Amino acid sequence: MYATVTSDCIGCGACEEICPQVFRINLYEIAEAYTNPIPRDAEEATKQAAKSCPVAAIILE
Repeated sequence: MYATVTSDCIGCGACEEICPQVFRINLYEIAEAYTNPIPRDAEEATKQAAKSCPVAAIILE
């Protein structure tokens, strides 16, 4: 599984809070997926982070 954060991100930090092993807020104050492919032990948390995104800016493939 791979994660991508689109330009729709508003930098709320929810994804980083739910799954810090995959997401972080970068210097531009928006989220980025810094771990790809997603480790198997982080897949469920990554899915939860994507569902929790208020602007649906996380794409999982």
